[in-house]
Amino acid sequence: MKQSWQNTLESLSRPEFSVALKGIRRGIEKESLRVNDDSSLASTAHPAHLGSPLTHAWITTDYAEAQMEFITPVGTEAEETLRILADIHRHVYRHLGDELLWPVSMPCTVETEDDIELARYGNSNAGKMKTIYRQGLKNRYGSMMQTIAGVHYNFSMPENFWPVWQQIQGDRQPLQDFISESYLGLIRNFFRFGWLVPYLFGASPVVDASFIKHARSKLPLKKRGQESYYMPQATSLRMSKLGYNTKEQNNLPISYNSLPEFVSGLHQAASQSNPVFEKIGLKRKGEYQQLNANTLQMEGELYGPIRPKRVIKSGEKLSDALQGRGVEYIEVRSLDVNPYAATGVDLDQVNFLDVFLTFCLLKDSPDFSRQQQRIAKQNLNKVATCGRDVSLELLDGENPRSLKTWAEDIFSDLAEVARLLDKADQGENFLAALNRQHQKLKDPALTPSARMLKDMAEQELEVNELALSLAKKHRRKLLKTDYTQLQDGEFEWEAVASRQKQRELEKAETLSFDEFLRLTFNSSPSAPLPSKKFKGECFPWPPLPWHRNASCKIVCCDSLT
Repeated sequence: MKQSWQNTLESLSRPEFSVALKGIRRGIEKESLRVNDDSSLASTAHPAHLGSPLTHAWITTDYAEAQMEFITPVGTEAEETLRILADIHRHVYRHLGDELLWPVSMPCTVETEDDIELARYGNSNAGKMKTIYRQGLKNRYGSMMQTIAGVHYNFSMPENFWPVWQQIQGDRQPLQDFISESYLGLIRNFFRFGWLVPYLFGASPVVDASFIKHARSKLPLKKRGQESYYMPQATSLRMSKLGYNTKEQNNLPISYNSLPEFVSGLHQAASQSNPVFEKIGLKRKGEYQQLNANTLQMEGELYGPIRPKRVIKSGEKLSDALQGRGVEYIEVRSLDVNPYAATGVDLDQVNFLDVFLTFCLLKDSPDFSRQQQRIAKQNLNKVATCGRDVSLELLDGENPRSLKTWAEDIFSDLAEVARLLDKADQGENFLAALNRQHQKLKDPALTPSARMLKDMAEQELEVNELALSLAKKHRRKLLKTDYTQLQDGEFEWEAVASRQKQRELEKAETLSFDEFLRLTFNSSPSAPLPSKKFKGECFPWPPLPWHRNASCKIVCCDSLT
């Protein structure tokens, strides 16, 4: 029997239950382009001194060779996670020379798509597969879309929360089934209410003119200065149809109402050929153009603001892992890079997201129809393009509601959740962070999207000039401060270990790439892809008990995206 919202809050406020809310687990993945001092895309290779992007635990590349991705380990202390992220940035800057990390989501100056070199991962079959996957993305959606950067926030509740929450809910199914069901309820509510994230944190209301030349979607942008285009009330062009969005995935039959439905829809999208992508062909002049012609080359190609996830085993697909062992955590993908934070995300954002995601989990979450899913996407797009318009109306189900009125109701519930988390944490950080975000609702001029346009106007800067100024400021700040969590020697050790692991992987190859590809996509859960075990595979060290097993970066299909 599901409880009312007030009964839920009262139950979780009881001392014996409140403690179960302490210890939220989180990890951050942050993307950044490497750029030159003139805001052009760097043409250099991934710095060799940083190690192998195929096997490094914290420093890799995403779509392009010049697109870096930084990965923190999973932790329970938000401040520590952000300090680790700062250390990663700090170390990278010590090996970038004159290059800078682009501090905004939308790309720097890119004159032609040929300037964007696909990320390279060496000569192993797994490394080749990663590059060909990116070739497929280029042929399907264009390179410009893939150079858009974001911050991905991985979130899970404490382990001891689940038996307590199941007891409060009066649920009697196996615990893992209950956990999976609860996370899918969180995801449905995130679709309902997640438009609030780009309103509060969207920081891409403006793009450089070079992006417009190659954009595959059109919006009524206005020119600002000589080289900048914007929408006056936009919050996140990254999350709009102009940004990280594909029409080919808009009508995928993927449901979030149950785990079997989600797994079935994901598997279908990754296994059924798509007529549009068939026209690309598999090979051209003997060179692979994509991994296959399916709607999704791989399951990680599924775009969206949020996804259910689980750590996967060697050779295992995400759908098989979810079906066999259930949902372990969720990944939020709708965060723009914060241009005013040296690491692209700050503590207020993390604390707010913890409150918001906990609210989405605790709040009753009815099943979603296909029509309701479409409405949720429309709401997100409206806020991305027009979110600071005080008269903007969204659809709550089929009922029109003003953004401001609806958001006020959400903030009222969020305040209750923040108090619960503060009580469990014996502090006041969550409610304080929530109150600071609430000010943005009262005054849209406080949002980062408005702040960017204001700074451009007051300083008479193009968007790329503002981004360069912020990048240089962040570099100075990071380089004049010392490591706090990870030390230089640990980065050096990881770089050496990652290069060694790549060499061993390449040396151990026995299959042709064609055979490797056939086995990868034809293997069943009971017959995983053959893989090589390596000496010293995990590389743990005493100061870092949470060090992730980087071996999954080599062969896990989900990590290839």
